[in-house]
Amino acid sequence: MHAGEFEAVRGVPDLYVHDTGMFDTDEYGAVYVYDAERPIVIDTGTGANREALFETLDEIGIGREELAWILPTHAHLDHAGGAGHLAERYPNAEVRVPEKGVRHLVDPGALVAGTKSAVQDQWEHYDEPAPVPEDRIAGLAEDDRIDLGDRELVVHEAPGHAPHHAIYHDPDADVVFAADAAGIYVPAVDGIEPTTPPPQFDLDQCLADVRTIEGLDPDRVCFGHFGPRAYEPELAGEIKRAYVEWVEAIREKREELGDDDAVVEHFEAAAKRDVDFWNPERARANASLNVRGVLAYLDYVAENDGE
Repeated sequence: MHAGEFEAVRGVPDLYVHDTGMFDTDEYGAVYVYDAERPIVIDTGTGANREALFETLDEIGIGREELAWILPTHAHLDHAGGAGHLAERYPNAEVRVPEKGVRHLVDPGALVAGTKSAVQDQWEHYDEPAPVPEDRIAGLAEDDRIDLGDRELVVHEAPGHAPHHAIYHDPDADVVFAADAAGIYVPAVDGIEPTTPPPQFDLDQCLADVRTIEGLDPDRVCFGHFGPRAYEPELAGEIKRAYVEWVEAIREKREELGDDDAVVEHFEAAAKRDVDFWNPERARANASLNVRGVLAYLDYVAENDGE
């Protein structure tokens, strides 16, 4: 699959995955479209390539008056940046997002500033988000339901990646929309890449989020990047191990080098050299973001040890 294309998700009737072409990398940005009685878009991409998503919805047969729901998994702009643009085009669609993300989509100014600071020159791959009108959006909490008419999605809070993150479970189709709660499954290397952005990544909570998925034991997991894959029980262990080893590697390198900038530079260089499933500049930027998130987490743990 290439940028702007979509395909059916194997084993899940009426579900499609759309490739946003995010960061000039095929399949990196996954948007899910459920052509249910009350159709839904799960995640939106950055909004930069929204016209291609509109075309996908047209080809699936979801008209501008028919889309019922726009459902970001969390407020980060690579997942929710297009929400306001979708709301403008689809006037009957209601936007739902975990409660702590609502304010960011209604007034995205602070989120844009934080994202620009975090991603720096990678901002060229984003688009200025359109605000979501307050009367079109509401927050979600644990065990809330999204009514799709012929099925429903169950909300499970998953704040390890970010406080405004949730996963969505369709118990009938036995599919989980995990977004970033389970890391990034990269088919090219058949492995999990942790995603640990600042400022509020929490390892303990992240591991708890993976246990939530483990408890649901779905047939299929729809990742926010590189699309869906079948779920096997051993996958949860792989995810947890990847996160623990990543955090430990950064902790050890910090002890060795004694300088956080040097730690970031070390992992940036390693990513540009060793990671070849996206462009080198994106690999460097992603490593920088994830290392800084872990360093902030380690600082938080040190400051709150014993409380």
